Amino acid sequence: MIDLSISFLSKFPPYFRAMFEDKNPQRTPISSLGEFGLIDLLTENIKLKNPSTLTGIGDDAAVMDPGENVVLTSTDMLIEGIHFDLSYVPLKHLGYKAAVVNFSDIYAMNGKPTQLYVALAASNRFPVEALEEIYVGIRMACQVYGVDLAGGDTTASNSGLVLSLTANGLAKKEDVVYRKGAKATDLIVMSGDIGGAYMGLQVLEREKQVFLVNPNMQPELQGNEYVLERQLKPEARKDIPELLAALGTKPTAMIDISDGLSSEILHLCKNSNVGCRIYEERIPIDPTVYNLCEEFKMNSTTVALNGGEDYELLFTIPIEDHDKIKHNPSLTVIGHITKAEEGAYLITRAEQAIELTARGWNGLDESEGEEK
Repeated sequence: MIDLSISFLSKFPPYFRAMFEDKNPQRTPISSLGEFGLIDLLTENIKLKNPSTLTGIGDDAAVMDPGENVVLTSTDMLIEGIHFDLSYVPLKHLGYKAAVVNFSDIYAMNGKPTQLYVALAASNRFPVEALEEIYVGIRMACQVYGVDLAGGDTTASNSGLVLSLTANGLAKKEDVVYRKGAKATDLIVMSGDIGGAYMGLQVLEREKQVFLVNPNMQPELQGNEYVLERQLKPEARKDIPELLAALGTKPTAMIDISDGLSSEILHLCKNSNVGCRIYEERIPIDPTVYNLCEEFKMNSTTVALNGGEDYELLFTIPIEDHDKIKHNPSLTVIGHITKAEEGAYLITRAEQAIELTARGWNGLDESEGEEK
């Protein structure tokens, strides 16, 4: 087992006092290594595991041989101050999360991630040791998910830190699941529970504000380990495609929940030209999330619909496959697909129909907060 525990949360990270103070006492300027020396340092001891990777880091381009499979590719960019706040996000966790969110997209296509490419831009306030920390997290994620770190690029940034990662994956052509394909009467199913990542972010933001007012105050994080883990170290649901295959069912459409449940179900409906009914009482929410919503005076259903970053899988299956999945604790039926003209609605506990709107994360909306 790889230990990426959140024991660091027993006290606030040192970024509030001085960047990398104590945690990284050695500060080697990147300029002392040069671009190629830095690449050699960050990628040493990388070993290829997947037969489809013929050549990885060390040439002008990686060489892949997918054989009889199709290649799946996903890219995500993370920008300091927009997608993450180094006040409370350790660099190792940032690297791990940056890799996992790409892997999640591949699993959402019913594929298996095989290669990862990392492009990184950093300002001169980041020493070599900081970039090594990021790569420790990336390499841990690659080890956990059996992915080859096959290439990338590094460059300078005028301000802050930027990570852009691209994942390749493989799947048999007949196994690929798209966002299109859902049909009227299909059941809407999701893995795990949602809302935890968003509430973890609320806890971290609250404690940051408390610290800024009084640096002598210790953060109140006890009892919130679950939601903090969901925010800082999410996991891709690589088990779900395998589980569904073992249960003898194949999704008709699938997507990962990165931008909020409401946004994702609307993506499925648009791409499949269908409508839907989601039932409030069926949405899986962890008790910790309920308690925190009360504490923060937030509506738990609103958090579940719009919070995002849970990286669970949302998919549809034929109604006749209900018996195959109904007793599995990892899966919850939360609604069903309707005809397009019937619209997309949430059915509340009071049996009111409320039209679903996409209020999750919008990366191009400048009014959005610093991290989501």
